[in-house]
Amino acid sequence: MIVRSTAEITDTDRDVTSSDGAWRSKRIVLGGDGVGFSFHETTIAAGTVNEFHYANHVEAVWLIEGEGKLVDLDNDRVYDLGPGSMYLLNGHERHRVEPRTEMRMLCVFNPPVTGREVHDENGVYPLVAAQ
Repeated sequence: MIVRSTAEITDTDRDVTSSDGAWRSKRIVLGGDGVGFSFHETTIAAGTVNEFHYANHVEAVWLIEGEGKLVDLDNDRVYDLGPGSMYLLNGHERHRVEPRTEMRMLCVFNPPVTGREVHDENGVYPLVAAQ
């Protein structure tokens, strides 16, 4: 059994902030935990524009606080997001998240991320094996 709190993850190597400060991800469960998925609490700052493309991962996102817009860049669709909204990137869609207010979300990745990934110039996480 694994029991963790976000408080104990804060300011450790499991607490990752983007280089521009637009988002912060607290990686609660990682690939090294050996459970087949990773689980994160991610906060995205209001007024930022964030492009992502998880070409190697499926991601499910549940928004629990805040409001904003999700732009599906592959299918030219726009979705309003608010508390209780969920989106699933089951087609590896390139997407943009534009928060009107700070957004806090819970995210699940499969395959799991290891915590060592860095978004490349296209917003993609490489596929890194857990150690």
